Amino acid sequence: MSEEQIALAKRAVACKGWRWMPGMNALGRLDQDGGALRVHGVGRTSVGVQLRGGAFDWRQRTDGRWLCLHGGDVIGSPCEVLPDLTDPATLGCLLALVREAWNDAKVHVLYVDGLYRWECADRHNVHGSGMTEAEALVDALEYAT
Repeated sequence: MSEEQIALAKRAVACKGWRWMPGMNALGRLDQDGGALRVHGVGRTSVGVQLRGGAFDWRQRTDGRWLCLHGGDVIGSPCEVLPDLTDPATLGCLLALVREAWNDAKVHVLYVDGLYRWECADRHNVHGSGMTEAEALVDALEYAT
């Protein structure tokens, strides 16, 4: 991910309405090897993920960092796990979180051609905007009440 995408992912997880959902793609570090992690289950303090066919369990520590566990054993050192905002399934889950945060099932994302930007809106109000679909969704999640 680019620096801008990492910053956007950090904004997303900092939102009050953020939570991991099954189907999301995450980016984490297993020792020195980064890899895409597909979320298959979510607990209160853990996210079950699949990595290259093997099952791993990521548990969040109180400092916000994550530990990777396999068979109950800690693998590697604590690291950051962020959503992959380039993944279509993750964007769909993010839209669901925005709809939940705004309590409005009609919230959608559209590209506004004349303005060359994306907007997250319902029929009457724009809830967020950005240069990418992901940015518009994160913006809407940040400003949800």
